[in-house]
Amino acid sequence: MNRMQPTILLLKEGTDTSQGVPQLISNINACCAIVDTVKTTLGPRGMDKLVYEGEGKVTISNDGATVMRLLDIVHPAAKTLVDIAKSQDAEVGDGTTSVVILAGEFLKESKAFVEEGVHPQIIIRAYRKSCELAKQKIKELSINIDSNDKAKMRDFLEKCAATSMNSKLIASHKGFFSKMVVDAVQILDDDLDLDMIGIKKESGGS
Repeated sequence: MNRMQPTILLLKEGTDTSQGVPQLISNINACCAIVDTVKTTLGPRGMDKLVYEGEGKVTISNDGATVMRLLDIVHPAAKTLVDIAKSQDAEVGDGTTSVVILAGEFLKESKAFVEEGVHPQIIIRAYRKSCELAKQKIKELSINIDSNDKAKMRDFLEKCAATSMNSKLIASHKGFFSKMVVDAVQILDDDLDLDMIGIKKESGGS
């Protein structure tokens, strides 16, 4: 008579074998640790981060997507924050730090409910309802811009461009660069891709 052999799993030393609620808490803590790393780069007064990659290569940046990409993150749950930052950078081109911090705050607020035994699906359902309420409020606060009014449209575009430069090194010259960006965009036809805009780097001097 053949007896079933027990399954033997070989795990690396230090492997986390927790399951259920303890694993959820571990995932949330890992994500919060990453959020705390990039949180101080947010805003006009955000600080730059110095990331040493080895072999003498050093990167200094306060861009959330750049810092997240350079971090050597091994935790599977924390890696999702890197994917969030990359997606935001690819789709919008700005707000990478904000979206990572927002995701981290959602996780941090849900931690107490998870510890109390609330099912994750209930928490997700509540977040989705909150999202709908937030979108309704945004619609109430939204303003309409007449695209036929060229002067107002240009002023609006310059303000949008200047806002995205507030946390960059060129913040003190955002008035100059925002006009340059809008000029470059408006030169393109409606059917041309923004990638058609070229950026040429020149070494500075004194």
